Amino acid sequence: MPRYDPSTFPPFAVTVDLVVLTVRRHALCALVVRRGEPPFQGRWALPGGFVKADEDLGAAAARELVEETGLCAQDPSAPAVGNGAHLEQLATYGDPGRDPRMRVVSVAHLALAPDLPAPRAGGDANSARWASVDDLLGADGSFGHEADSQTALAFDHAQILADGVERARSKIEYSSLATAFCPQEFTVGELRRVYEAVWGVVLDPRNFHRKVTGTPGFLVPTGGTTTRQGGRPAQLFRAGAATVLNPPMLRPEV
Repeated sequence: MPRYDPSTFPPFAVTVDLVVLTVRRHALCALVVRRGEPPFQGRWALPGGFVKADEDLGAAAARELVEETGLCAQDPSAPAVGNGAHLEQLATYGDPGRDPRMRVVSVAHLALAPDLPAPRAGGDANSARWASVDDLLGADGSFGHEADSQTALAFDHAQILADGVERARSKIEYSSLATAFCPQEFTVGELRRVYEAVWGVVLDPRNFHRKVTGTPGFLVPTGGTTTRQGGRPAQLFRAGAATVLNPPMLRPEV
């Protein structure tokens, strides 16, 4: 291999940022942390951090997920665990001016999990909370209320969040990813409310029940029932083996 001088290349850092989504009180919510240090001190941001010298990207994202939420990245080939979350790489963001400290490239990841407890802050964050995606991005889809610099998300995190939300919205059409928002055993009604929260629509209960129970490999009855939603006992299901839905659950046009 020809010799080259690494010092001739400009240095830059690599971070991982997490779009952590859950459904709370029938609303799609994202985890945000208030920055405790410059830059953007006092502003809300997505959780994340710098990749260590001896880490690969997946390990860094899994580490940040544990530190911020206490959740472990779920291995798709392994049985589901109680504190597991779906984690996948989302996109890479490398605008030269995205971080005023230095050239920083961020590899964003998307994490999905069932209704999670109040978060705890860590690292350079002095507080953390779940916030409605509509509030963070604006009900009209605008990024982070950019007209108000004090409420806009730090860095380019509004764009990253918007990309993560759209990834989730599109993937639950053709994959079984919506079950990642549910507990290990759930009712069709609970699954429907996930779709409604992620898509921001109201779905017909009978039509939804027919579609999801009629899609091969999507849901598997557990044999149990629950009354946790009130009313008559509802049948419990778990996620089936299908990863691709055929036919897909098409998002209604709004």
